[in-house]
Amino acid sequence: MTRVVIIGGGPAGYEAALVGSQLGGEVTLIEDAGVGGAAVLTDCVPSKTLIATAEVMTIIQGSEELGLRVGGADGDPATIDSLVSVDLAAVNSRVLGLAAKQSSDITERLAREHVDVVRGRGRLDGTRRVVAETAEGERSFEADAILVATGTHPRRLPDAQPDGERILTWQQLYHLEELPERLVVVGSGVTGAEFASAYHALGVDVVLVSSRDQVLPGEDPDAARVLQEVLERRGMTIMARSRAAAARRVGDGVEVELTDGRVIEASHVLMAVGSIPNTTDMGLEEAGVALTDSGHITVDKVSRTSARGVYAAGDCTGVLPLASVAAMQGRIAMWHTLGDAVAPLDLNTVAANVFTAPEIATVGVSQQDVDGGVLDAKAVTLPLRGNARAKMQGIEDGFVKIFCLPRTGIIVGGVVVAPSASELIHPLSLAVAERITVDEFAGDFTVYPSLSGSLAEAARRLHRGAITPVVD
Repeated sequence: MTRVVIIGGGPAGYEAALVGSQLGGEVTLIEDAGVGGAAVLTDCVPSKTLIATAEVMTIIQGSEELGLRVGGADGDPATIDSLVSVDLAAVNSRVLGLAAKQSSDITERLAREHVDVVRGRGRLDGTRRVVAETAEGERSFEADAILVATGTHPRRLPDAQPDGERILTWQQLYHLEELPERLVVVGSGVTGAEFASAYHALGVDVVLVSSRDQVLPGEDPDAARVLQEVLERRGMTIMARSRAAAARRVGDGVEVELTDGRVIEASHVLMAVGSIPNTTDMGLEEAGVALTDSGHITVDKVSRTSARGVYAAGDCTGVLPLASVAAMQGRIAMWHTLGDAVAPLDLNTVAANVFTAPEIATVGVSQQDVDGGVLDAKAVTLPLRGNARAKMQGIEDGFVKIFCLPRTGIIVGGVVVAPSASELIHPLSLAVAERITVDEFAGDFTVYPSLSGSLAEAARRLHRGAITPVVD
């Protein structure tokens, strides 16, 4: 029986463990913080639970436009904002409770699949042994195959050290019991934009500090522009082309100093300035595992490192910081090492979502790829404002965009900006993965009225690769 030792219990680790056990391996999973890792306990699951609450607030705030009115105690009309409040302590209690329940559910599943879960911090001792530091002392595990799936932790600026009370990382937000009076979010990438959008929807005065011209510099530029316009129209302050140099406690608040000397006063600051891989002091380089300059583990498309028998998966590889990608990397590693059928990781079929309001979902070829000449593709962008269902729901912002090859019409990418874009992107994901043409895609029925109808309409406008002008 093949002995498999996995270091790290996040999506890459626990999904790999399940596959390894399914294929007959003797699997040991070593995790120091709790099964599910940061993704379940402090990152993905908690943040999206918080955002789910913020989404309800966004819907409530837009309900008056749909003709809904709320009567006050004296019979006079009252505003939604005056009647709905946010109990952040209750929200965060639910957030942490769901995270703990998810971790417990995964732990029980691993036990049913006969995975040995060890609480401790693992490190390599060569390529055939893993040593775990546990509460009972060191334990040693012989291994025929090792998977490193240790994730990342929040990057910290030297002059903006988090204190867990006023200067916070995204992992520390869930211990707040009251809404911040004013929140400065430093960093306008996915993490910063998501928390800024969520807290603003919950009623917080948010200032978003962005080093670029607009938010989400790594996303579709048209989508990022729509999001920024929406956030600013709703009252968020976005400071473009600005960088934070320091953050310090001042009485019951904070001061955030920018590199140009400006100072922003607030009650709290969230530092969302990137992540650092958890790869130090693990014996990786001593075992022959190559690391990049940033400390990420170098892997190929079947998750192999430079050391024989050692695999790596998830955010610690720097491939793509998504739980879905981490899980797939972990599965691929097990399929490969245990001799099952396996296909290399194909990033061109990965669907991703930014959980802002509106959401931004993408798959396949990007606008940057087309503009940069990486691939010759045609595109149609169709605003949602003309969609009947969007009008019914009061949706005024957003669009769908489809990329296809000009000669064959094969769909190679797409973007959706809309409420629940994470659900709407799936048809485009299937189209990209299965190399469906725009004509085939347009020939399938959609419900009327539906937001998904705009996907079919965009495909029709790309008939045989010919662009039909979009009429707003």
